[in-house]
Amino acid sequence: MDLSNLKPARGSVKSGKRLGRGQGSGKGGTSTRGHKGAKSRSGYSKKIGFEGGQMPLQRRLPKYGFKNINRVEYKAINISTIQSLAEKLDIEKIDFQTLVTAGLVSKNALVKILGQGEIARKLEVHAHAFSKSAVQAIEAKQGTVVKI
Repeated sequence: MDLSNLKPARGSVKSGKRLGRGQGSGKGGTSTRGHKGAKSRSGYSKKIGFEGGQMPLQRRLPKYGFKNINRVEYKAINISTIQSLAEKLDIEKIDFQTLVTAGLVSKNALVKILGQGEIARKLEVHAHAFSKSAVQAIEAKQGTVVKI
């Protein structure tokens, strides 16, 4: 046996409809496309959003707002989360790699530490940005804040 002998199972492959091969076939004439109009023509393709000549929705609605191309998107983490992570792992230094291995952020994310919650011990926290309340809470416990 070789590859030239392989065939699909009997009855598994059906031949397609033969269109436009005369009136006797039952599929001649308009070849199942109906009468006239753009959809009956060869090469027809409908434009995205086309509504039959009616003004399309994307043109009926007004434009508004803008997208700031300079916006920096941070992943927010509260100091309560930092505190629970430090207790769980029993560590004094929380850096970006610790947050990634804990599954709190992805390796490409920028991290901002926010001040919600309480911090119970001295910690060294490394992140891309900090809120004022987070800096006050960390430094109140003689901890250090390091911007990456």
